Amino acid sequence: MTVLRVATYNIHKGVQGVGPRRRLEIHNLGHAVEQFDADIVCLQEVRKMHRREAAFFSHWPTMPQAEFLAPEGYEPVYRTNATTRHGEHGNALLSRWPVVAQQHEDMSDHRFEQRGLLHVELRIRRHPVHVLVVHLGLIRASRTRQLAQLMRFVEREIPVEAPLVVAGDFNDSEDFVRRSLSAGGLRCLASTRVATFPSRLPLVQLDHVFVRGMVPLSLHAPQGGIWGRMSDHLPLIAEFEMPQEPH
Repeated sequence: MTVLRVATYNIHKGVQGVGPRRRLEIHNLGHAVEQFDADIVCLQEVRKMHRREAAFFSHWPTMPQAEFLAPEGYEPVYRTNATTRHGEHGNALLSRWPVVAQQHEDMSDHRFEQRGLLHVELRIRRHPVHVLVVHLGLIRASRTRQLAQLMRFVEREIPVEAPLVVAGDFNDSEDFVRRSLSAGGLRCLASTRVATFPSRLPLVQLDHVFVRGMVPLSLHAPQGGIWGRMSDHLPLIAEFEMPQEPH
């Protein structure tokens, strides 16, 4: 069988802490992404640029974070969700397989939270595989509307027969998200719960990977040591069995 390995990670813009004691973790995050050895890496809270942080940290990368984090041979895709006074950030996807197409949809539910959906179509061997990277809002009512919008997007943009991955920071429990997405045929490894937040003492799973047209095989999150320092979330790593290749 062909196994697809998918990682999702909210990297907290590559910086931890606040004020003058904050520290830059983007270089450690680069090593972490390499360790995933994933076919697809879905990232949230990724900086394209930030003038204030670039001035504060002498070793701030000169390139956008998505490009900086992409291991050799991976293709980065980034789209902005939020524009602020000093810069902008959004979702990103890193793929070891060719990128066929990409698009972005605004999912902002109110003016205080800018959110978006990143859609990337990949060619994995002879399969077209669609991936949606999301980061939902902090308010439950907003998330309910954003999940409904996500399902409308899937119905409108994704062929029913095409394998689909939906991954990211949903800011809510797996049960709530699963109920919202099940009507669209999306599922996860239902027998496994993996806490991803907060990273130093994980209590709840806010990060999820759902698929359609593939079989969930495994789910885990690395914990302890450096994993508790690099972001306020842990990465979530999932494996799926791909359908047989088309003739």
